[in-house]
Amino acid sequence: MKGKETKVVVIGAGSADFGPAIIADLLLEPALKGSEICLVDIDPDALGLVKVLVERMNTVWNAGCRISAETDRRKPLIGASFVIVSIAIEREKRWRMDWEIPLKFGIRQPLGENGGPAGLIHGARSIPPFLDICRDVERLCPKAFVLNFTNPVPRVTLAGRRYTRARVIGLCHQLFRGIGNISRWLKRPPESMRITAAGLNHFSWFLEIHDRKTGKSLYPELIRILRKLPADDQPLSREIFDIFGLFPTPGDSHLSEYLPWCHDPLTKPWKRYKLPLYPWAKMERRRISLRKKFARLASGKGSINSFKKFSGERAAPFIASVLKNNGSLELAIDIPNKGYIENLPDGAIVEVPSRVWASGPEGVCVGALPKGIASLCRRQIEIADLAVDAAVLGNRPLALRALVLDPTVNDLTSARQMLDALLKAHKDLLPQFRKKKDPG
Repeated sequence: MKGKETKVVVIGAGSADFGPAIIADLLLEPALKGSEICLVDIDPDALGLVKVLVERMNTVWNAGCRISAETDRRKPLIGASFVIVSIAIEREKRWRMDWEIPLKFGIRQPLGENGGPAGLIHGARSIPPFLDICRDVERLCPKAFVLNFTNPVPRVTLAGRRYTRARVIGLCHQLFRGIGNISRWLKRPPESMRITAAGLNHFSWFLEIHDRKTGKSLYPELIRILRKLPADDQPLSREIFDIFGLFPTPGDSHLSEYLPWCHDPLTKPWKRYKLPLYPWAKMERRRISLRKKFARLASGKGSINSFKKFSGERAAPFIASVLKNNGSLELAIDIPNKGYIENLPDGAIVEVPSRVWASGPEGVCVGALPKGIASLCRRQIEIADLAVDAAVLGNRPLALRALVLDPTVNDLTSARQMLDALLKAHKDLLPQFRKKKDPG
């Protein structure tokens, strides 16, 4: 397949954070020169703005792509080769509700996006519209790869795999932020290191860190440096490393979502680990500011060269590897486990290095995770298994089971009340739970 024969559909293209940046990556990828890029978003104003901006990029950079935009995804999906999906409704507003409601029941989540009670309800909102997209893909472009960036990535990806025949994989840039920390501490450029990491999305671990030229392990050097770092530089990750023997990749904020030691209202560990809350109001203001910037750039004012810097998202490199069929190594892809991690269940969505061919990603076998780490991961896998079925079926008993298994929940009565409150608060986006209750 050549660039001019390739059709890429970007669903959620109107997102201020995600849309223009990832589309710029596509336009700058040589393997996609002359391809067709279709932008889809349910917000016509945001979509129209991004389309004009992208058309300017396409012209100025001589990418030679065909650009179109639609609020209805069905027409663009016909004959698509790749479908990039990043969707969220009222992102900051709903995220804040996901954090505030559990707080009323004594649960102070460290972040409240992908794990904890917030992860359960966030997934329940994200999964049904994602499955609608996958079912359209089944009908209109069954051979297309669906590249999922929608959080919670493992749960949404699992739902697509379990309930449709779409070729869904999950992608996330978080590992590379972790590599950035390692690079900063070791004072080495990322490209000078050979890194292997594996686990779950936002909950993976550096298995190996080697000097690319000499093959020497850099873990001993990292240990020496970590002992000298300021106390406020990733203190949670450093303590987990000290206990379990592998350094976690995602950084303290995401790591804290999956651990049972970060929310106790008496000891207040979020203060000890300096875990910041997500700045909902600040990020909403940032989106408004970005929209104004995009409008100015779309009108022809100012330089668009800032978009020439690679966003860090892995969609364009993945697509290029498929088109070239060259087996390029991607350091983190979320796919069903097939023995890639020996002591995690087959079929679970794991994050592992993968070789990418025309047929798709082929995971690299990394062996077994240390016993304690594997136990932490298995619990999240079991929660995700229940949460996905609950989200698809609208099954409250399954949702409650997923909730009480979560390491942030330690009271059954509060869990029942909290689940009712979350379902009620988000009922407009959870139509599946308005059906007759499944006795489960």
